[in-house]
Amino acid sequence: MDNREPESVDSRDPVDGRDPVDNRERRNIGHRPGPDRTAGPDGTARAAGPDGTARTVNPERTARLPGPDLSGRTVVVTGGTRGVGAGIARAFAAAGAHVVVCARRPPDLPLDGTEFRPVDLRDPDAVRAFFTGLPRLDVLVNNAGGAPYRPLAEADAERHARVIDLNLVAPLTASLAAHDLLRLARGSIVMIGSVSGSRPSPGTAAYGAAKAGLESLARSMAMEWAPEIRVNTLVVGMVRTERSGLHYGGEEGIAAVSRNVPLGRLADPRDVGEAAVFLASDAAAYITGAALLVHGGGERPPFLDAATVNRHQGEPWAANKES
Repeated sequence: MDNREPESVDSRDPVDGRDPVDNRERRNIGHRPGPDRTAGPDGTARAAGPDGTARTVNPERTARLPGPDLSGRTVVVTGGTRGVGAGIARAFAAAGAHVVVCARRPPDLPLDGTEFRPVDLRDPDAVRAFFTGLPRLDVLVNNAGGAPYRPLAEADAERHARVIDLNLVAPLTASLAAHDLLRLARGSIVMIGSVSGSRPSPGTAAYGAAKAGLESLARSMAMEWAPEIRVNTLVVGMVRTERSGLHYGGEEGIAAVSRNVPLGRLADPRDVGEAAVFLASDAAAYITGAALLVHGGGERPPFLDAATVNRHQGEPWAANKES
């Protein structure tokens, strides 16, 4: 979980940033080649092997397929200044969209192809004024959020409520403020959820509760606002960002955590960004009210390592299959 205080809404490192059309019109989407992703310092993608060592991934197997062309569309990414939010903003910019990122503070380094607007997403009047000032809006990505590590008994209810306000009420406020613009454009909302919303989240219980509520909100919103607006959720797992050391330790800790993920690595912010681009594009024109898991296959259940039977050396994912 992100260890930032929830008062900051610049971005989050999850545990786990055209003219109105007639209702009958289908927008034609072209394709543009996506940039090759490279995770290693030498330009090769890397993942943690079963023994914890970094292994080079065949670039041919990780090359990005041509993606949607979102030229002419306006996208707002809340908290899109760093980490996951910045990855989302970059992915939409690479797809040709006009990207507006909003947060309380600007990014430390400019994000190419994006425009920054200062907005305190905890201030409903400021949020409404921001969206009223936009000439058009096709996509809203509700990414801003976060929470510090705080066991339940170590803070009062008001303190925990601030986490829920930031991670659940703020996305609702932004979505309501954006509704009319999105309806005119037959647009899309992408909620950035978390695996913390579907499993115990000790130390960040209020955050997990908010993320569970966010996914439920998205399903109801999708039904109420169809067919003009599609609403979906990305359920994000562990992501490697500039703040990963705060959550997992140094390279050794990150490698150890990566071994717990079936795909052998943490997500890159671009992984989340490209999933968001897909849900916002016409390739997902018949998808609404859905939750797309972006977690590399999940996390290895601890009982598999504790069990004393059905352990297959060299096959880290072989395990008991309970009926």
